[in-house]
Amino acid sequence: MRDDSELKLIGKSLPGDLKFIVETLERAGHKAYLVGGAVRDLAHASIHSTGHIPEMDFDFATDAPPEKVISVFSALRVFTIPTGLQHGTVTVVLHDTNYEITTYRIDGEYLDGRHPGSIRFSSSIDEDLSRRDFTVNAIAYDVLTGEFHDPFGGMDDIAVKIIRTVGEPGARFSEDGLRLMRACRIAAYMEYEIEDHTLNAIGECREMIKKVSPERIQEELLKLMKAKNPSVGIEYFRETGLLPLILPELAEGVEIDQNEYHLYDVYRHNIYACDAAPLDKPLLRLAALFHDVGKPRSKDYARRIGNGNVFYNHEVIGAKMAHGILRRLRFSNHAMTYITDMIKNHMFYYTEEWTDGAVRRFLRKIDGDPELLRDLFALRKADRTASGVRKGDATILEKFRRRIEEIMEKDNALKVTDLKIDGNTIMERFALKPGRIIGEMLNYMLEKVLDSPELNTPEGLIKIGEEFLHNPKPVPPGEDVEILI
Repeated sequence: MRDDSELKLIGKSLPGDLKFIVETLERAGHKAYLVGGAVRDLAHASIHSTGHIPEMDFDFATDAPPEKVISVFSALRVFTIPTGLQHGTVTVVLHDTNYEITTYRIDGEYLDGRHPGSIRFSSSIDEDLSRRDFTVNAIAYDVLTGEFHDPFGGMDDIAVKIIRTVGEPGARFSEDGLRLMRACRIAAYMEYEIEDHTLNAIGECREMIKKVSPERIQEELLKLMKAKNPSVGIEYFRETGLLPLILPELAEGVEIDQNEYHLYDVYRHNIYACDAAPLDKPLLRLAALFHDVGKPRSKDYARRIGNGNVFYNHEVIGAKMAHGILRRLRFSNHAMTYITDMIKNHMFYYTEEWTDGAVRRFLRKIDGDPELLRDLFALRKADRTASGVRKGDATILEKFRRRIEEIMEKDNALKVTDLKIDGNTIMERFALKPGRIIGEMLNYMLEKVLDSPELNTPEGLIKIGEEFLHNPKPVPPGEDVEILI
C-alpha cells in the first residue's frame, strides 16, 4: 500500500465550500467524504505531479440519511434540492454551484442490466465504495484531514495507470452494461490502460451494452470527446467487440484501404481525425469521427459502376449515415444539423482560379457564419493531419482563408434574406400571387447576385425578375466547388 502522506497538500487546492459541507455534517454528528471522479482526478494530479487540477463536479457520500441532510442545511438557510431521495441523493447549492450528497448505500440485485432492483442505506463508507465500478473510482477523500480512504487499492492503480474493476469484472459488467463503455472512456480520458482481466471481461460481456439506453450511450460518447485522444477509447471498443454494437457504421471502415494520400484505412483515418479536432469542440470532434464514414459504401457504389478506386460522393452518403447514427442515439436537432452540415461540406478543393462567385457559393453553404467557417477549416485541418502523410495545414488553405475574409468584409448577399427585395415587393411589382414562383425567382436573383454583387439593388433585382418571367427556367447552376473525391 502506498504512503499517502505526501497527498495531504492537495486539500489546499479545493474550494472552501467543500470544507463547509463536511464541517456542517460533522457538527450534526455525521461523517462525509468526497467521492467519485473528482477524487480520482485529484489523486492522479497529486501522484503524478501534473500541477493541474481539472474542472470537476464534487460529490459527497455521507452516513446521514437524506432527510437529515436537508434538515441540517435548511437550518442554515442553504438551498437544497431533493434530487433523488429514493436513492439517498440531495443537492446542496452554494455560491451558484451544485454539490450532490448521497447517503452510503448498498445496491440490491441488478435485474435489468442497468439498475439495482433495490437499495438500502448503510453506515459504512466501505460498503458504499464496494458497489462502485472501478478501483480508481472507489476512493474516498477526507476534506478536513487530507487523507484518502482506499479499501480497494485504487491509489496503487492510479500510480501504475490501470483501470481495474472493484471485485470480479464479469460481475461488475453484468450488473450495469454502461460500465463497458465507461471503462474504455475513462482509460482514454486518464490515459490509462485497461487491465487484462478487465479487458477480457468487457469482450465477454459486450452483449450487455444492448440493455443500455441510446441516451446514455450518447452521454458516454460525448464524455469520450473530452479525452485528449478519443481514439484510445474507440480502439478499446473495437478490440472488445463493442464497436459493431455501438457504432456499426464506423466499424465498416476497418481495413478499407485508401489511396496513396492516406497512410491509414478509413476507420483509423476517422478516429485520428477525431483526435486532431479541437478538444474544446465535442460536436466538431464527432463530425471528424464520422467525416469519412460514408467511404466504404461509396466505394461499393463506385465498384458497381466500374470505378472502384474512388469514394464517389462519400461526403453526401456520410452525412446521411451520420444523421442516422445521431438520430439513433437521440442527439438534439441542433447537433444533428451541425454535424451533418460539417460532413457534407468538408470536401472542397480550392484553387486560385476560383472566381469570387465560387467563393460566395461556398460561403452560402454555411450561411456565411464565421464560427461555422472556422470549424469547417478546423475539420479540414484535422482531416489532413489524420491522413498520416500530409501536414495539418497547407499554404493553399491559408490563401483560401484570406480570400474568404476579404469577401466577407464586403457587403455580399449570401442568402435570399440578404437581397434588397422581398417576396411582398415581388408580388406587388409583378402582380403575382403567393406560390412557388416567388421562391424560385428569389433564388434566381440570388444566383445572379452571387456572381455580380453590384446587382443587389431594388432596381437591379427588378430587372432580373423581369428576365426570369420572360424566360422562366431553373435556377442557374453555380460553379461546382465540390470536386475533390
